[in-house]
Amino acid sequence: MNYDLNICLLSADEQQRRIERLRLDSPALICDNANLFYLTGRVFCGYLFLQPGEAPQYFVKRPSELKGDNITLIRKPEDIGLTCPALGLELGSLAYAQAMRLQAAFGATELIDISGNIMRSRSVKTLLEQQLLREDGIRHAGVYARIPGLFREGMTDIELQAEIERIDRLHGCLGQFRVNGTDMEIHMGNVITGLNADTPSPYDFAMGGAGLSPSLPVGASGEEIKPGQAVMVDMNGNFNGYMTDMTRTYACGTLPEKAVKAHQCSIDICHELASRGKPGADCKQLYETALNIAREAGFADCFMGHKYHAGFVGHGVGIQINELPVLAPRSKMVLTEGNVIAIEPKFVIEGVGAVGIENTYICTADGLECITNAPEELIQLL
Repeated sequence: MNYDLNICLLSADEQQRRIERLRLDSPALICDNANLFYLTGRVFCGYLFLQPGEAPQYFVKRPSELKGDNITLIRKPEDIGLTCPALGLELGSLAYAQAMRLQAAFGATELIDISGNIMRSRSVKTLLEQQLLREDGIRHAGVYARIPGLFREGMTDIELQAEIERIDRLHGCLGQFRVNGTDMEIHMGNVITGLNADTPSPYDFAMGGAGLSPSLPVGASGEEIKPGQAVMVDMNGNFNGYMTDMTRTYACGTLPEKAVKAHQCSIDICHELASRGKPGADCKQLYETALNIAREAGFADCFMGHKYHAGFVGHGVGIQINELPVLAPRSKMVLTEGNVIAIEPKFVIEGVGAVGIENTYICTADGLECITNAPEELIQLL
């Protein structure tokens, strides 16, 4: 496979479209990997400098072989050699020491946080981004179709997850699970079953799990998958730098009636929110609709968790998980055409595990288009 050394892998029109959406009023320096990928189509070690009304400038440490217009090779930020009285930085993700160093290097008397500009821009996907996400959804569904054939009686949750990870990678998954936010980590996804599904995690994910170590306390814990238990699979869908988010639930043997009904309630919620999710729809109201459906079905006590209840039912996805918008009780956002959101109404049934589904949707002029089209019903492992 030939490695394209052009520093910007986006067309000129596509890059300009994304830069204009930032609505910058002052010079800005981009160095976060996710944002570099968004604005150039690649990750490199260095900086992208944006000056309103001027062509982008690239200050590159590595790889030094990159080619294109307006590239300057540097060893350190002090080599950039530009002066700006006010400088925009990604203060939401940048370490304080790095921000102070960049401020000094540019001689800036004022720092402007452009994190919100970037997240708002990234929340509305271009047609190219939507195409990449649709391609992800197809490949993601292909992985999930293989899952029942991976299960063997007596398996643990981590053994099943390892087999899914292998298939995922062979289907082209990049393996990286990019999460927006500095206090959340996960490796390729979450497979939980039985009592572990009721174990709270410090991370703000819909489902928890103890994990294998206190150093990464989320997900599979090594618990054996037993008859009568549900296995919830929420695995990585990153095949091209963009991420679809999809959850499906598998049954080991026969599940209790409560679990079966809760799973159907999750499907009903997804379908109802998809029918309401047109441009202009209030994200807070969509959350309340989901909660009301769960409450009327008698599952409010286990909606989005049991011991701990996640405070949302959906979130934006794209280059990262947990982008904007968020379907939450205090959200002030409305859906916009081009938003891509994951809706994940999930339930934890004591002693059985977690049930429910998660789908990724593109908000179009006609409503929400589901792009993770794997079967939604409970799927038997045994």
